[in-house]
Amino acid sequence: MTEQSERESMEFDVVIVGGGPAGLAAACRLAQLAEAEGKEISVVVVEKGAEIGAHILSGNVFEPRALDELYPDWEKEGAPVRTAVSGDIIHYLTGQQKSMRVPGLFLPSPMHNKGNYIISLGRLCQWLGEKAEAAGINIFPGFAASEVLYGEDGRVTGVATSDMGVGKDGQQKSSYTPGYELLGRYTIFAEGVRGSLSEELMTKFDLRKDADPQHYGLGVKEVWEIDPEKHREGLVVHTMGWPLDNRTEGGGFLYHASDNQVFLGFIVALNYRNPHLSPFQEFQRWKLHPKIREYLDGGKRIGYGARAVNKGGLQSLPELTFPGGMLVGCGAGFLNGVKIKGAHTAIKTGMLAAEAAYQAIGDDKADARLTGYDEAVKNSWVYDELYRSRNFGPALHKLGTFFGAAFTFIDQNIFRGKLPFTLRNAHADNDSLEKSANAAPIDYPKPDGVITFDRLSSVFLSSTNHEEDQPSHLRLKDESIPVSYNLPEFDEPAQRYCPAGVYEIVEINGQPQFQINASNCVHCKTCDIKDPRQNIVWTVPEGGGGPNYSGM
Repeated sequence: MTEQSERESMEFDVVIVGGGPAGLAAACRLAQLAEAEGKEISVVVVEKGAEIGAHILSGNVFEPRALDELYPDWEKEGAPVRTAVSGDIIHYLTGQQKSMRVPGLFLPSPMHNKGNYIISLGRLCQWLGEKAEAAGINIFPGFAASEVLYGEDGRVTGVATSDMGVGKDGQQKSSYTPGYELLGRYTIFAEGVRGSLSEELMTKFDLRKDADPQHYGLGVKEVWEIDPEKHREGLVVHTMGWPLDNRTEGGGFLYHASDNQVFLGFIVALNYRNPHLSPFQEFQRWKLHPKIREYLDGGKRIGYGARAVNKGGLQSLPELTFPGGMLVGCGAGFLNGVKIKGAHTAIKTGMLAAEAAYQAIGDDKADARLTGYDEAVKNSWVYDELYRSRNFGPALHKLGTFFGAAFTFIDQNIFRGKLPFTLRNAHADNDSLEKSANAAPIDYPKPDGVITFDRLSSVFLSSTNHEEDQPSHLRLKDESIPVSYNLPEFDEPAQRYCPAGVYEIVEINGQPQFQINASNCVHCKTCDIKDPRQNIVWTVPEGGGGPNYSGM
């Protein structure tokens, strides 16, 4: 009996891949539409995390615009959106000890956060999951969608989840359980940034043929409990400048959440040039700046995580539809770079996809490509936001962070994002590294265990767990490249760009070897993005594996 014939299959009207804000919003909207017409609709959400919210990581200052549309009475219904932003501060860090506060008058208007909230996006997703389940949606956490299923005509017909109980040697263990086929008239892919199935679909259907490469940043985040006397609930602090140079895009954030907690983190654009740079280490030394450390002294770190964010904007959006399905949320690239926000656009695009699928099912057009979703996005406020912010990322890339910020002020505050030209950035992030011999080494201080920490103790706080006896979900197209090419050319940058210590160069019998510690992986996807030869392929591990970001 073949592996495929062993699988059990289940049929639904709509299959949704990913239990983040986009996927859950799509599920909730489908249920709303069916209830309004007194109809039944079968929907399943498949989520690779052990529970809804387990793999959700975001800053997060949340704009409630889309939630207002999905659940107008969300506050009365108990949504975990309670800490209103009380003020914005932006510091330009000019050195290790020095800084300059940027007057609010000079901030790009979309960066003002009045009316927004500091939240845990993971907890919001848990709430959306509860709403979906109460409306009759099937939610399958702990199942990783590992394969796109196609019909004889090439149309997407659903997904298959990964087999469980396969050993490192590829052989079935006594605990072996074959995956499930989840078949749908339509499949909505809401995997988040650099979703492995979404990337496959973009290639298969050539969805990126008219788009710039997608661009990314790596966000590293910690949660701290701080001295109540230093806590200012609702305060939003952003920084730019040090420790990054003017050629390297990125910056820090510190958000005062409820219960004397602060969410702090650092984002480094993955088009950085110096192969010696470590985003994790940049974050650690950023915390030593007096403007950040003043909040942390006397506090305690209680959470850690890391995640790639997309930042290409409008020019990097692929086509959103293909026969049998749609791309939504950050898997497609809907983050608004100027606002540094993507949850609201994820929720809205999930809703728009749900509406397109529901209408097609009602019209019995299950074989049609849902181009109505493309049109709905183009006619929505999501597209308007991305259009107005389209020059932000390319300007930083072309002009550097200082002059790029000045351009952004003019673009957003004077021209309201409607300058009569569109800048482009056609250079992929993995092509940006200088040769290590030509790049300045970076001397990072050793962690003090009080304010700064190492990667392994950080991974421990993320509650990351993988079944040890399973095939590595981090695969090399060519096993020789890390040592034969990446090491001599770039001092193998995977040793530094990974925020979880997954990749190491070790010496065995006097020879360098590339070692992959897959069990450390926090699913940030940076290796899939930044490897110079695109030699590392990130695939899903067994369902339920990975971090467990409680409250992140």
